[in-house]
Amino acid sequence: MSQFQWIHIIWAFGALLLLVSALAAYRLSWKTSLLYALIWASIFTAGALLFSLFGT
Repeated sequence: MSQFQWIHIIWAFGALLLLVSALAAYRLSWKTSLLYALIWASIFTAGALLFSLFGT
């Protein structure tokens, strides 16, 4: 473990906490939240695949 790796762990935990609190503020059901997460994951995956195919 490097000297500053713990900062990245704290940052990742804070980002996850921010995400969960934002979802809780919208009062969505778990099913709807999971559906939205899968949709966004597929959008980013498709974008990354297109970039890797056509990007230089």
